[in-house]
Amino acid sequence: MQGREMKRLTLFALAITLIATVFAAKTPYQAVLQHSRIRGRARGPNVCAMQKIPGTDKKYFTNCKQWYHRKICGKPTEVTYECCPGYEKVIGEKGCPAALPLVNIYKTLGVIGATTTKMYSERANLQEEIEGPGSFTFFAPSNEAWAALPTEILDALVSNVNIELLNALHYHMINKRLTSDDLKHGALFPSMYQDFDVHIQHYSNGVVTVNCARLVKTDQHATNGIVHVVDRVITAITNNVNSLIDTDDDLDTLRTAVAAAGLTSLLENEGSYTIFAPTNEAFEKIPPETLTRILGDPVALKDLLNYHILKNLHCSESIVAGTPLETLQGTVLEVGCDGEEMTINGKAIVTQRDKIGTNGVIHYVNELLIPDSAKTLLELVEESVVTTASRLFKDAGLTDHLIGSEAVTLLAPLNDAFKDKSLAMTPDMKKLLRNHILKEKFSSKSLYHGQELETLGGLKLRVFVFRNSLCIENACIAAHDKNGRYANMFIVDQILAPPMGTVMDILKADDRFSTLVGIIQRAGLSELLNKKGTYTFFAPTNAAFNAMPRADLNKLMRDPKELANLLRYHIGEEFLVSGAVTSHTRVTPLTGDKLELGTLNSTVYVNRVPVVETDLMATNGVVHAVDVIIKPLRKS
Repeated sequence: MQGREMKRLTLFALAITLIATVFAAKTPYQAVLQHSRIRGRARGPNVCAMQKIPGTDKKYFTNCKQWYHRKICGKPTEVTYECCPGYEKVIGEKGCPAALPLVNIYKTLGVIGATTTKMYSERANLQEEIEGPGSFTFFAPSNEAWAALPTEILDALVSNVNIELLNALHYHMINKRLTSDDLKHGALFPSMYQDFDVHIQHYSNGVVTVNCARLVKTDQHATNGIVHVVDRVITAITNNVNSLIDTDDDLDTLRTAVAAAGLTSLLENEGSYTIFAPTNEAFEKIPPETLTRILGDPVALKDLLNYHILKNLHCSESIVAGTPLETLQGTVLEVGCDGEEMTINGKAIVTQRDKIGTNGVIHYVNELLIPDSAKTLLELVEESVVTTASRLFKDAGLTDHLIGSEAVTLLAPLNDAFKDKSLAMTPDMKKLLRNHILKEKFSSKSLYHGQELETLGGLKLRVFVFRNSLCIENACIAAHDKNGRYANMFIVDQILAPPMGTVMDILKADDRFSTLVGIIQRAGLSELLNKKGTYTFFAPTNAAFNAMPRADLNKLMRDPKELANLLRYHIGEEFLVSGAVTSHTRVTPLTGDKLELGTLNSTVYVNRVPVVETDLMATNGVVHAVDVIIKPLRKS
């Protein structure tokens, strides 16, 4: 017992230390660094736990979420333990107890393994400058970064070492000391190459980039400055994103669309955008009639383009897991990664990454992203999960309402709603489908209890607002609104069953309730079930009465008052459709204790009695059929 208690106290103390340390961190980078240091401290002082993606050179300091998931970009990681920045091992001692020697930047490059940058510094006659007095920040490309440069670019730099290579290295330098704490998100610092700015991003997940190159070893202090190792060679940024689009033949269609939508000035002005730029190929994949419609509609075109633009700058290296990011169009894109691939809404459609402009970054995509707000109602239906409804609406001759500019709202039932239903296109089915189209464009957020909505078929449908459900008659909204260019779509859980009369009318029209109808009349409740109200009737079928012992039934039939009490216990005071039933829903009957409702495997139960058919809609309530007489539950 004592040992378990000590273990619990130790874990609690570790958790408190971890929380306190992380919250004390100054920046997101420092937070993940400190978390990694805590995870590595069992290996000795100044040891950091890092997550490495197998088969690559990519390593990351880790936060809590990544530590427990052990995944980066959807790929399992392996934990490695390394000396934290600024420390090194000592033979025979545990961990990394010794601070790295404090030497000038030139020697520091060698100490931290940036040997290619050190070699090129010597070739470009930069050695003397970074050995001498000063206070510099050097974003030093790793050896792998130099090796990844295309051969023709590297040859051009190295063959003219006195000019191009020196200029390239100077662009990696800033004439003052900047620690990772100083590298604020969105900061610009003039480089030592003609004062061209370098662009800093410091993301909430701890990733820090300069011109979209990730800092892989930070805060390597030197006597005359500081070195941060980066994972790619960076180049000077001189053009805004609009100029980058203008000068790329692969973005000809996009350039025309941007001009037509009046977005040129936006992409020329100051900002910090991310543009997922559709290539000419992306536009060519779209059906010609769809593309023509969108290009000819200024509102749809602007929405389309704004859907490709994020409000903030996101370099590809900042993405280590799927993240919803807001677009200028107002909705979000799920931007993520799958191994080396950058993904959008789960699809690996990014073909080129991190083309940097002065006011943003461009990632090329080979598929057009069309927001719902640029789609017709038919396109919304065909691209959603309501495939049966889609086919039926077209078979019913309602296509014109789905492709035009009518302001309507479609109620589209889920596929499961059509199970065990005849799908024959009869006149009654056509009429029913017309009543699934409302005459106005509604948002579910604007609907209110008791509201009436008119359909194309001329019916008035009622809105019912429950604690956890929003329903139109018996059909409850099962997903977020799909808001199209002119029309909206509500996905609902059932086929609409418009009211066909009062509760009493419903019962009289159904042979299963013939015994019940006689009992209602005998009990004197016909008037109640015909008058205006919001009743929920758990209506016993003939089978329910036939299951009663004959003597009990005969006794009951001789006592109208007892009959009335029995029936009143089956009638709830408030309207309740099946889609609004959750676990432990309660209904107050006209007489007796509350009825306890719940659901199991799509079946509704009332006082543990299964409902055999739900949602027979009436003008003054709703009927749910039961094959067993409902009795009060025993109180425990």
